Amino acid sequence: MCILGPSGSGKSTLLRCINFLEAPDEGEVFLRGERIGFKGAVPQKERDLGATRARMGMVFQHFNLWPHLTVLGNVIESPVHVLRKSREQTVEKAKELLTMVGVADKMHVYPHTLSGGQKQRVAIARALAMEPEVLLFDEPTSALDPEIVGEVLAVMRQLVNDGRTMIVVTHEMAFARDAGDTIVFMDAGAIVETAPPEEFFTRPRTERAQQFLQRYMR
Repeated sequence: MCILGPSGSGKSTLLRCINFLEAPDEGEVFLRGERIGFKGAVPQKERDLGATRARMGMVFQHFNLWPHLTVLGNVIESPVHVLRKSREQTVEKAKELLTMVGVADKMHVYPHTLSGGQKQRVAIARALAMEPEVLLFDEPTSALDPEIVGEVLAVMRQLVNDGRTMIVVTHEMAFARDAGDTIVFMDAGAIVETAPPEEFFTRPRTERAQQFLQRYMR
């Protein structure tokens, strides 16, 4: 699912409400049919919050890597300390994930030595290491130089092809059209339109969506 809309329309806020980085004022959150949160509340018990977030991997706009840990350390930190997995198994899994996203040669360096595209690919590997049921991407390419946006989108396309469940806040129209199953269009804090990509990009139903596409699809 790709969430589109102008800046300030509430896309990132919606994503942050889904995994309770912000408590929603209205509505409910369900994961696999199970209600995990509701109006003004985090999951039923405060101690359940970490476990709930562990089911939803989050990839941030500005990477949010831990600067004092190596690339490998960033990827293994949460599985070892949150999921209580063995360090040996986690390291092997981390190496596989770093290879998959194309930064295995960087596993022993620190984040400050990486390019933006490399940092975001490490962030994706870190999210995958928790074996989440859904991946949440908050404008993962907006902080990147145009030349390296393709690096991150290639990894995301691979995840789509692997059948990963993903909710992506993005301004990358071509990615949304090609990779998305559903488009959600937001404006002024509300969902204005929901449609399959081909329908949304060729026959948007609302005037606001038509205006948006005229601007961004030039």
